[in-house]
Amino acid sequence: MDQNELIPHLFRTEYRKIIAVIGKLFGLEHFKVAEDIVSDTFLLAAETWGLKGLPKNPVAWLYTVSKNKAIDQLRHKNIFTKKIAGEIKRTAQQQEVIEIDLSHKNINDSQLQMMFAICHPCISTETQIGLSLNILCGFGAEEIADAFLSNKETIYKRLKRGKEKLKSEKIEIELPVQKDINSRLETVLTTLYLLFSEGYYSTSNKVTLQKELCVEAMRLNLLIIQNELTNIPAANALLALMCFHSSRFEARTDQNGELILYRDQDTELWNTELISRGEYYLNKAASGNELTKYHIEAAIAYWHTHKEDTNEKWENILQLYNKLLQIEYSPIAALNRTYALSKANGKAEAIIEAEKLQLTENHLYHSLLAELYKDIDNSSSLQHLQTALALAKTVTDKKMIAANIEKLNRVAQ
Repeated sequence: MDQNELIPHLFRTEYRKIIAVIGKLFGLEHFKVAEDIVSDTFLLAAETWGLKGLPKNPVAWLYTVSKNKAIDQLRHKNIFTKKIAGEIKRTAQQQEVIEIDLSHKNINDSQLQMMFAICHPCISTETQIGLSLNILCGFGAEEIADAFLSNKETIYKRLKRGKEKLKSEKIEIELPVQKDINSRLETVLTTLYLLFSEGYYSTSNKVTLQKELCVEAMRLNLLIIQNELTNIPAANALLALMCFHSSRFEARTDQNGELILYRDQDTELWNTELISRGEYYLNKAASGNELTKYHIEAAIAYWHTHKEDTNEKWENILQLYNKLLQIEYSPIAALNRTYALSKANGKAEAIIEAEKLQLTENHLYHSLLAELYKDIDNSSSLQHLQTALALAKTVTDKKMIAANIEKLNRVAQ
């Protein structure tokens, strides 16, 4: 990997680790200083490596330079006197020696603590996700804007307001006390769930970025499970859900990036290793008495990894959707239940249930009805496809619906 490829790669993989440790050291009230230190380190790498060539160990170089810059800032700023002085070790001559722990354990612990700080309920869910992408995943404002079909200025302002709010509320970068962990962890899991969903069901057209969103959500979820204080069944169920969905990632799009529906996917492209990991975490999630939406959605995703199109499969999925809607109703879950109903009990019954939903402004609703009416009433199917095309917002959805319209017109001819 040459320099032009290496620095962006290292920024994606190492920035989030360095910023977690340095940022924790400075605290949210001085987090801008930490961000500047790490950003300056990568800028210096781009300049120095271009002139002198790559160091023997580029990762170690980044950590050492960031560490030295942080120590220099702490020694010469009031930050040291006010915040750090009581926590440092001194030599026999009473000289200041600042130790910054860059061990693997401390990096992971710092990222987990940062996650709890960012996912504080004092800021909105959108801001939590944005800050998670920015601080914990290393995404810039422009990349976040692309993911959420927003503009860079809006995202930049949202991130700035979020950081200012956390600072004004004096939120510490630390795990909450034991009694508060579960309630705060619910917010953290919700953020990771939405982050993963944005990658997997994204409205953005940049497919590569969306895969990275899923990977980052899984990485952060794994940090939660690896800590005994936060390793709860719901976190395992969520990771199982992510594994099952990600196992079909490569089968969801063709070579041109066009979406492939579940029924048309090449099952040979499904990742069996991820399916096995999903089963492992789903089994771990079975402990305890609490049944969360993550448990049910993971079980639904598990059945979707069964290649055989059997009645048992769809009956199980249907019953799981019934439970999910009782725990937490959502229009999309209701739509998905209707498709499962059509597979288990037939299209006629599913059409009746689908039309009761009256989600007339949702293109997915019309796409589903078009599928249900196909071969029963192709005229109605075509009408729903045309309505779906008018309501669809992304290029990917529009192309898929247009292709279905073309297929249906060929059948009619």
